Amino acid sequence: MGRPILLRHLPLRLKSTINLVLLLLLLIFGIPSNVHSSEVKPDTSKVATDTSKVKSDTSKVASDTSKVSSDISVLVTEEASSHAIHEELSRGERYFKGLLPVNRKFESCVSCHNLNHSDTLNWNPSAMDIAVKYKNKDFAAFQSAVMKPNGNKLAEVHKNFEIEDKDLKTVKYYLDNLATTGPPAVGPTVTQIILFTGLVVLLLLALLDLMFFHKIKFKTVPVLILLISLGLLTKMVATAAIDLGRTKDYAPDQPIKFSHKVHAGANRIDCKYCHHTAEFGKSAGIPSMQLCMNCHVLVREGSHSGKFEISKVIEANETQKPVQWIRIHNLPDHVFFSHAQHVGIAKVDCKQCHGPVAEMDIMRQNSDLSMGWCINCHRQTKVNFKDNAYYDNYKNLHDLIKSGKIDTIRAVNIGANDCMRCHY
Repeated sequence: MGRPILLRHLPLRLKSTINLVLLLLLLIFGIPSNVHSSEVKPDTSKVATDTSKVKSDTSKVASDTSKVSSDISVLVTEEASSHAIHEELSRGERYFKGLLPVNRKFESCVSCHNLNHSDTLNWNPSAMDIAVKYKNKDFAAFQSAVMKPNGNKLAEVHKNFEIEDKDLKTVKYYLDNLATTGPPAVGPTVTQIILFTGLVVLLLLALLDLMFFHKIKFKTVPVLILLISLGLLTKMVATAAIDLGRTKDYAPDQPIKFSHKVHAGANRIDCKYCHHTAEFGKSAGIPSMQLCMNCHVLVREGSHSGKFEISKVIEANETQKPVQWIRIHNLPDHVFFSHAQHVGIAKVDCKQCHGPVAEMDIMRQNSDLSMGWCINCHRQTKVNFKDNAYYDNYKNLHDLIKSGKIDTIRAVNIGANDCMRCHY
């Protein structure tokens, strides 16, 4: 077989002629169909797919960008709104507390309307009272109450009060927020925290000196510091622990500023007129608003409180909504106590347990109501056997009195300190 003739072996002029002929054939007859179907189409489809994917990715990026932009816009709006709210609250608080205006020529709101609990009765409505009353009322009603108060007492107090509407609106905004959040929480005082911390530091220093440092020459000094600090800390902790179950001197703010000094003292209203179940029931009872209206149907303005407090009584009576009084004298669930036994039968005077109520503007718990206090009272209290038919069944004790063997019967002698009398 001879050697094959390759295109590169041909003369240059002949190669040019062949290339020209092939090019003419392609132009006349076109590209074969098998080339289009097998090679060109797959490439075109792939390009279309890639293009579609690029468009989809571009659309997704645009969507994400739009969402991020929207979120940023919302955050900026919320931050601006939060800042504006904070500024309004802060400005309203400063006006209420008298820090604004700088050239103020009238009394501050807080000088009359307490924000915190007070041991003495402030006859003016508290900040919380005002906040709750006007929370759901419009600014016009609040403005009228401040600038044109109803009642002689408030009109006299607010006579020289001047404030612009825009500033008064911030005060109402502050009070509306106070009605929602409530008054500030009451915790340990700064003095108590400093004292407790100081005693702990002294205790640790004295202990470290005894064990490691030995800087103090006389060993009795750190020992005394250690013992005194430990004793005071123990007393503070024990007192706080006892107070968890005993509430002597407890005097909470009530929903209506009711003064026993005015009613039981100045007006000489008998205790049992209001607490009318004391002689017959376990509880002394809380008077209904209908009973209060026996007097306040005529008495509509107090000499101390004006119309604000009495209006609460009238509103509660008209709406038939019970007043949520806060209970002061409260015994544990495992203790039985009956007012009927003490007031109705034993004829114990109210102030023996409750103290000088007729002198109290703010009702407070006079005794700690501990078990020891009750037992000591039973040991000391004399029982009137002669004029009380309830004690006729105690024949042995009556015979002992008649014979002169004993001259006094005390509560402990008739089983007052038996466990089952109070715990069963």
